[in-house]
Amino acid sequence: MASVSLKNIVDEFKLEELTSFGNTEDILISVADVTRPGLQLSGSYEHFGADRIQLLGNMEMAYLEMQTAEARMQKLDQLMGRGIPCLIISRHHEPFPEMVECSNRYSVPLLRSPEVTSVFMSSLIKYLNVELAPETTLHGVLVEIYGEGMLMLGESGVGKSETAMEIVKRGHRLIADDLVEVRRVSDTTLLGRAPEIIRHLIEIRGLGILDVKELFGVSAVKQQESIDFVINLELWDERKTYERMGINEESTEILGIRVPSITIPVRPGRNLAIIVEVAAINFRQKRMGYNAAQALTDRLFGKSK
Repeated sequence: MASVSLKNIVDEFKLEELTSFGNTEDILISVADVTRPGLQLSGSYEHFGADRIQLLGNMEMAYLEMQTAEARMQKLDQLMGRGIPCLIISRHHEPFPEMVECSNRYSVPLLRSPEVTSVFMSSLIKYLNVELAPETTLHGVLVEIYGEGMLMLGESGVGKSETAMEIVKRGHRLIADDLVEVRRVSDTTLLGRAPEIIRHLIEIRGLGILDVKELFGVSAVKQQESIDFVINLELWDERKTYERMGINEESTEILGIRVPSITIPVRPGRNLAIIVEVAAINFRQKRMGYNAAQALTDRLFGKSK
């Protein structure tokens, strides 16, 4: 099961550690959800997910403030004693002494954020959805062209990296070369990024490893991008019939999501960078409602009538 350490969350959101037990690296979050335990503080624990991050905002803190110290201790003891991964206070609220005592008793990290509760909760859930999404690794290249994430797949040596380098020189951005980590963040969305160890690097046979960020600047790279279109590159096969009109639409399945795709045959003399760039423009045009192949078909049938 995918998980993310609490330490990564603390670092990502710059959370203040009000109590620390040196265990944030060992606490793993595997549920992409956050609970505001208002009902739990009032005594209802039906359907309570103890494995979720617990977040206290204005309402929860105001409710606890209304309680006596003894009642507050009882409610917080009951909450933290259930083995929650951590308790986060938003809006820079001051923790109650009973909160710190229960945190120390059960070694539950007590954290604090200055952010507005709803904004912080939304950002945290979005982060967890990405980090905990189903994932696979593909051998390919991911680039962004005119805002479209274009994933190039194909056998080693077919020219993916060289094409990506030319695309970057034409003003577009590299996300990943050689290995692409793909995450399914929703039923319709795939996000791709490079493994951290090879991020911003590209391999060109004969030249070796190149750092695109250092060569072309930060505007030439991007951390991650949605995968909107797949281009399958393959060596030209004289025995195979390739699509010429563009009427028949292909798709490639990745993590259960079917992504629009095309197959481009590769042979000497073809400028793949321009073809891929135009494919991105054409895909964007189709999404805006215009299909050149369909328009030509309509003209031909119109003339025949």
